[in-house]
Amino acid sequence: QVQLVESGGGSVQAGGSLRLSCAFYGQAYWNYYMGWYRQVPGKEREGLAAIDSDDSTRYADSVKGRFAISRDSTKKLLYLQINSLKPEDSAMFYCAAGSARWRLQLFPSEEAFEYWGPGTQVTVSS
Repeated sequence: QVQLVESGGGSVQAGGSLRLSCAFYGQAYWNYYMGWYRQVPGKEREGLAAIDSDDSTRYADSVKGRFAISRDSTKKLLYLQINSLKPEDSAMFYCAAGSARWRLQLFPSEEAFEYWGPGTQVTVSS
């Protein structure tokens, strides 16, 4: 089974940066594609970025240029670098993993991923 644990969230000032991390617990990390989502209360979970095992990436249009997804396969870690933070970026950020590659085409829908972490909160103040 796969377990994901996010870290790196917190409270930051607008204009600042954060790097979120996600630790992958399980076998065959190389076989999984990974992604980041965020959610605010009362709204649907929003797909932000995804990265495949060959390091190919895809981004939601809303975050292109400010968010960067990367992975370290030796450490089984996933990252999300967020720059120029805005108050509207405040949300719970979730890490996700999937292995059924046909589902990756569903990104940014949540249906693209099978496994989810508990989330890490990001709060941006103006």
